[in-house]
Amino acid sequence: MSYKDGAAVYSTNCSKLLTSAPVLKATGDQTYCPGPDIKIVETFLIEHDLSETGTTAGYIQISSGYSNGDKLSLSNPALYPSISTTWDSTAGKLTLSSITGGEILYSDLEAAIKDIVFSNTLATASGTRTFSITIGQANYLPSTGHYYLFVPSVGITWSAAKIAAEVSTYYGLKGYLATILSADESKLVGEQASGTGWIGGSDAETEGVWKWVTGPEAGTIFWNGNANGSTPNFAFWNTGEPNNQGDEDYAHITQPGVGIRGSWNDLSNTGSTVAGDNYQPKGYVVEYGGMPGETPLEIAASTKITIPVATLAANPNPICDFGSFTLSATATTSTSIRWFDAATGGNLLGTGTTYTTPIINTTTVYYVDAGCEANRKSVTAVINTTPNTPIAEKNTYSNCGPGTVTIRATSNIGNINWFTTETGGSSIFSGSTFTTPTISSNKTYYAEASNNGCINPDRTPINIIIYTPPVVTDENLTLCQFQNLTLDAGIAGMNYLWSNGATTQTITVNSGETYTVKVTSPDPENCSSTKTIVVEEHKIPQIDRIVVEETRAIVYPVKAEDYFEYSVDGISFQDSFVFYDVPGGLQTAYAREKNGCGQVTKQFVVLVFPPFFTPNNDTFNDVWEVTGMENYPQAQVTIFDRYGKLIAQLSRAKMSWDGTLNQIPLPASDYWYALKIDDTMPILKGHFTLKR
Repeated sequence: MSYKDGAAVYSTNCSKLLTSAPVLKATGDQTYCPGPDIKIVETFLIEHDLSETGTTAGYIQISSGYSNGDKLSLSNPALYPSISTTWDSTAGKLTLSSITGGEILYSDLEAAIKDIVFSNTLATASGTRTFSITIGQANYLPSTGHYYLFVPSVGITWSAAKIAAEVSTYYGLKGYLATILSADESKLVGEQASGTGWIGGSDAETEGVWKWVTGPEAGTIFWNGNANGSTPNFAFWNTGEPNNQGDEDYAHITQPGVGIRGSWNDLSNTGSTVAGDNYQPKGYVVEYGGMPGETPLEIAASTKITIPVATLAANPNPICDFGSFTLSATATTSTSIRWFDAATGGNLLGTGTTYTTPIINTTTVYYVDAGCEANRKSVTAVINTTPNTPIAEKNTYSNCGPGTVTIRATSNIGNINWFTTETGGSSIFSGSTFTTPTISSNKTYYAEASNNGCINPDRTPINIIIYTPPVVTDENLTLCQFQNLTLDAGIAGMNYLWSNGATTQTITVNSGETYTVKVTSPDPENCSSTKTIVVEEHKIPQIDRIVVEETRAIVYPVKAEDYFEYSVDGISFQDSFVFYDVPGGLQTAYAREKNGCGQVTKQFVVLVFPPFFTPNNDTFNDVWEVTGMENYPQAQVTIFDRYGKLIAQLSRAKMSWDGTLNQIPLPASDYWYALKIDDTMPILKGHFTLKR
């Protein structure tokens, strides 16, 4: 395989078939301001063998610094009717060829290249553009002096690509799979040259240790480890690569649209075998130049332009009220730095890397460029005004008892900072409204005004006075039914507001409920406390009935209350209204309210039936009689023996039985009785024993 470029033809085994290659010489190291076109060369010459008059094409490429908006074009195409121009915006490459498809004369090519211009209308354009001019098809990179050619070959393996590259030549330079050592080289090979293919990196020798294994850089390690490995030399892996999986031991430039444009991934020797797949190899990149013993070619020349840009140092620190600033900037070229008072046009204030402003008292914007007005940048000299002394909403605040207090102060400009000391100390809060923490004693805070670092040292004091609210004690009082009760707020000399609307220290009430009184101290304290008085109305007790069961008496009130107490002797009172062992006879029951609100009584009779008697004239239990019967005038007691024979009758006239019948003593035995009190009450029956 051989390539014919310019005036010479070379075969794959480097045998020279015709004359030597031409020599291209160019000069041009210019500055450029975006907007108008600029010629890329100042001088240009093609030296060639007189027997050779032309070549197939000329190539002018933005080989480094290529950026958005850049373009190369022939400025006067009408002067060159035999030349056709083609601009490849992806590669940043302009091709000059014969309009007929044949050779283009060196003389025409030389004249046309002198009329090639660069343009970029973007106001933000910056940096350096390097132009490579060659008559060979391969891309020339001035920073390396090497040539790069992408060879399409769909499905080619890495090992086959390596062999094919090494047997190819370019104007006598031996080829090899490209090795990429810099960002410029990576951009040209990976982005501008459409190099979706194999390059000369591999970790087949040691997994994870990537080396260049082709060309003069063979053996150079450029990556050590997995996707987070180290880079002892330049590397441009795609995100997540290399993954070092299986036999993915060979470096490949990713296809456009896959990950980071122009970056690398690792593939197996064959890559994907699926037609059209993103990881199917599409070819390989051959690099020419740098092999031992080779004489550098001169079939390429280069020039450059630099778009001068001034880079400002950090914005100057603001100052307070008035003063002067020293502004600093550097330039990407040796051009003079210029200082202005306007973004465009304006007055030239000074030149050089620094500029000292006059004394100013307002914020002022200055502008700097390195010769290109379009790239002029602004820098602001900030003047901040020192604020006036803060104005307090109130000089003194008060609070009733411990608590938080919201205090306020304003400034004509800037912000308010709060302190606990008149001078020094640290700010405890920032803002015009400050709510203090809980305070329990008098305290002074200080408001300080600041505006972006400009501080007025005169702090405004704001006093807080803590007053003690009136001390009140809640009460629970008893109100007797049908009586009045006087309630007292408990503290004299205050302002009062009762829940019933009264405003006096005392009020008189006649009903049970909860009363409140707001007790407020006079100005300036004006502190309030609320006293609560629970008034419970106690009724006077009433006895509904008394139930007597032998010697047990139950006193039933009309309505029981827990503040009632009861007695059957008027001396001993109890909460329970059940009494035991009540003596026989006429008794009195008492019910009273415990706090002295009232008392009622009711009489009742306890009838006592002795269980036995001993009529032996010893003065003890000689007769049998019903105690209490004397209180019932109509009462009658009928006594029977065990056979039902009437033995005796007792009444109010005859209250007792002596154990005889017709004055004859009856035998010891059990006898029965029936007591009829009156026609409204049931007959009471029982028995007792006569003992001899």
